[in-house]
Amino acid sequence: MDGIETYWIWLIIGLALASLELVVPGVYLIWMAMAALAVAVLAFVSVPPLALQIIAWVSLSLIFVFSARRWLRERPIVSSDPLLNNRGGRMVGQTALVTQAIENGSGRVKVGDSEWIARGADAAAGGRVRIIGNDGSELLVEPVALIEG
Repeated sequence: MDGIETYWIWLIIGLALASLELVVPGVYLIWMAMAALAVAVLAFVSVPPLALQIIAWVSLSLIFVFSARRWLRERPIVSSDPLLNNRGGRMVGQTALVTQAIENGSGRVKVGDSEWIARGADAAAGGRVRIIGNDGSELLVEPVALIEG
């Protein structure tokens, strides 16, 4: 690329990839952005041929991505609230009021101010059940009498 200083191109590519990581988080674009910025520094300092710059970018991208994956596998990010986006999972252990009798394994229960589809052992309307799990948006329940008796 005669007359064009390639470090500007790598700088723009690096910033574009970093910006895309903000819009489409996936943890991979940031590492390729860092590789592009490293190649920008390399191109600014020594001006290697474009083919060598591309090879350096691909190589650094692979090194950064696989190093980050290994580092994150060995040091996983632990959430302080792992059930934050699992509303059904947060209700496990609570009791619920049966609003539509659970017959043939299916009915409705009320938890707080919401009604949920429930699956479990038969229970009459007005009875109490304990939430033991969830399957998507359905709560898995069992009658409280089975637990306490």
